[in-house]
Amino acid sequence: MRIENYPEIIPGKNPFKKIYLAIFLWITGRAIQAAARTDRVVKKEFEMLPDDFMLYLGVSPNGPGFVVGKDSNGKAKYMGAKLKGKSITLKMIIKNIEAAFLVFTFQESTAVGFAHDRFMVSGNLDEACRIGRVLDIVEIYLLPKIITKLAVKRYPNWKQMSPIRKHVGRVIIYTRAILGF
Repeated sequence: MRIENYPEIIPGKNPFKKIYLAIFLWITGRAIQAAARTDRVVKKEFEMLPDDFMLYLGVSPNGPGFVVGKDSNGKAKYMGAKLKGKSITLKMIIKNIEAAFLVFTFQESTAVGFAHDRFMVSGNLDEACRIGRVLDIVEIYLLPKIITKLAVKRYPNWKQMSPIRKHVGRVIIYTRAILGF
């Protein structure tokens, strides 16, 4: 058989998934900035990252994403969705929209997504693990417990994060993420 006999298969487009992922990643990027200013664990994780740190988390090919990095004061800052003109030190790219939809609709946890080879990571592995922990903490703040248990590897017990701290932090993070400060 000749290769010309096989037509190219063009995948169907699902605008709902792309819109959902764009909104989810926008909220997550802004929530990382807010959590780094609110939660002591996230703040400590960001302090341990290098001064020139810049993360891009996105979906391949041409899917939505966001950039979060450290500003001149060493604080986490959401820098939008554009890569152009930014010196990215850590790229975490989900291989396709279907894989991203599985991870971000919490049918799979982030750890299971990594195990199933849905992510491509370019950069320091230690920094990628730190960002994985940050994403887990941000998801704990953003999502209800029943959904968060599906999204994270281990849900914190009472001693690790009291419900009062979680709910007050949730209100502060949502407020800061939406208002952008």
